[in-house]
Amino acid sequence: MVRKYTDAELLQRVESLDSFKRFPKDFWILGVRSKADLPDKFDDKFYLFEGKKFHLVTSGTTNPAISILQGGFKNYNKNGGAVVHSNKWYYNVWKYGLHKKLMPALLQLGAKIDVHRDGDFDNKSEELGESISGWYGINFHANTYDLNNKKVVDDIRGWSAGCQVVNNTEKYVEFIEKCKGQSFVSYCLIKEF
Repeated sequence: MVRKYTDAELLQRVESLDSFKRFPKDFWILGVRSKADLPDKFDDKFYLFEGKKFHLVTSGTTNPAISILQGGFKNYNKNGGAVVHSNKWYYNVWKYGLHKKLMPALLQLGAKIDVHRDGDFDNKSEELGESISGWYGINFHANTYDLNNKKVVDDIRGWSAGCQVVNNTEKYVEFIEKCKGQSFVSYCLIKEF
């Protein structure tokens, strides 16, 4: 799992990125990709900030599932699974809606996201080759359609083909409730440091 950080450490790190313009005034999400990158495990973290004020943290994944990395990506893109480019801000990227018309989520209906196409058929989620920018349906959602489910699971299984996925439903609902009234939600993804 990602190590513990102070709010100041996280804010200083995201402010140092080349893509940093400003801290959003409203709610925004920070993803931290684990150094361990355990195959098919929810070993990353998501933090919810409002401006510079910390609100919540939960576990999740910023990586595609093994089933995608080992060839399932061909159902979406022949070049590889979508691995979001890290150490970058994505301002106004997500808007509240329904993931697959079933789950309240944050959908990529705003800005483009940069992804790498991992197509080497192994168990590791890697930022291979040049990143490409576009609308790939990189959403922020939970790992269940039952938002009353209180079970926190460890395995990603089929829940991510590139989406940013939370495995703690109670925390996920809190994230969504705080963000759903905004026009758009910004996202920043960094590597564990």
